[in-house]
Amino acid sequence: MNSRKPLASLIAASTTGLLLATAAHAQTATTGGAQQLHQADQAFITDGTKTVSTQLDGARLADSRSTDRDVKAFAEKLVSDDTKLIDAMRAASPRGVDVPRNDPDTAALEPIKNLRGADFDKAYIQQVALAGQQSAISAFQAEIASGRDAQLKSTATKGLPTLQADYAQAQALAKRKHLEQ
Repeated sequence: MNSRKPLASLIAASTTGLLLATAAHAQTATTGGAQQLHQADQAFITDGTKTVSTQLDGARLADSRSTDRDVKAFAEKLVSDDTKLIDAMRAASPRGVDVPRNDPDTAALEPIKNLRGADFDKAYIQQVALAGQQSAISAFQAEIASGRDAQLKSTATKGLPTLQADYAQAQALAKRKHLEQ
């Protein structure tokens, strides 16, 4: 019986160790994604999706609130570009990191929500198209400069030219509509 006691103790200790190792691994697997993401990368996911989502929702508002064909055409292009950007951000995000599909800054959209026609166009161009594009560009530039996740950084690098082109179009639109920039 004495020989059984050490064997039983050895089996119990091994089982306990295995259970602790498994529990530690499971905890790391479930919490590791978001906790291990660098602060700059997390800011890119949060700020980038918020600014791009705001642009997207603003463009959708333009479709129903604007009467100007140039504004509608610009908004239509933004919907296409911003949908691709959000999808690329989702695809590039590490497993386990939540990337909101649509998380607009409602405070930015509230002032234009009930406007129509020329009043909407002016506010949309100034507040969403110009200021919003600048915010999106800043979020992408910050990821390029400080991000650590290679896929997110690559997504920001690939997406930045699209945002810059959209901003240049917003500036041209503002100029055509005789709005201050």
